[in-house]
Amino acid sequence: MSTHSPHSIETGRAGARAAIHPDAHAASAALAESFASQAIEAVRARGRFSVALTGGSGPVQAYRLLGSEPLRSRIPWEGVHLFWGDERCVPPGHTRSNFRMANEAFVSRVPIPPANVHRMRGELLPAEGAEAYARELAAFFGPGVPRFDLIHLGVGPDGHVASLFPFTDALHQRERTATTNLHLPLGEPRITLTMPVLNAAGRIELPVLGADKAEIAWKVLRGPIDPFRFPAQFLRPGDGEAVWVMDAAAASRLVGERVNG
Repeated sequence: MSTHSPHSIETGRAGARAAIHPDAHAASAALAESFASQAIEAVRARGRFSVALTGGSGPVQAYRLLGSEPLRSRIPWEGVHLFWGDERCVPPGHTRSNFRMANEAFVSRVPIPPANVHRMRGELLPAEGAEAYARELAAFFGPGVPRFDLIHLGVGPDGHVASLFPFTDALHQRERTATTNLHLPLGEPRITLTMPVLNAAGRIELPVLGADKAEIAWKVLRGPIDPFRFPAQFLRPGDGEAVWVMDAAAASRLVGERVNG
């Protein structure tokens, strides 16, 4: 798969850089290629590759590429384990389900063993779903904070990641690996991984695409430090890296400033 070489810039935030591609197609191709390359390397080295997927519109094109040739045949799906960073408390077939989006885009199209698909059970009561997911994480990773090989995260217009919304109690959670939260504008309960889990990942990749993301990208990456207002500012992988996979439209304010770029 051919991709354009990205323009990489420092963001001004510790542990984070931006890989800027000319358009959304190139950024999506790079995200998919990165998944494939990391999966191949991890399965070869350790026998398995663990990744937490994201919802939203940002990863959809990349996920479709994962379910298409040539990546579909390159990825060692028998060693890939799919988790989710968050889920709406709806059944898996619901139009707002993050699982449904990924399943339609690629999961149902690839030869991954069903036991390797670890979805959040949004059909349960929120607290029950969060507790069930915490148990599933512990069964797979063992005790302590899970360390994913890769986590995909979208960034909402308010700066949220996963379902860690501004000024919510879930941002303070340091003991649990999965918890509940409420998306107040819709009154919609969610299940989400907690910030310690996100920051324990070997690598975080954030698909941030489109001109409508330019303002929040600038606020998170170059604006004042205020992580309870902009939760994406809490992303500081302890011993990994966070890469914003962006198209030129989303990165327009960052590139325009030429700060450290």
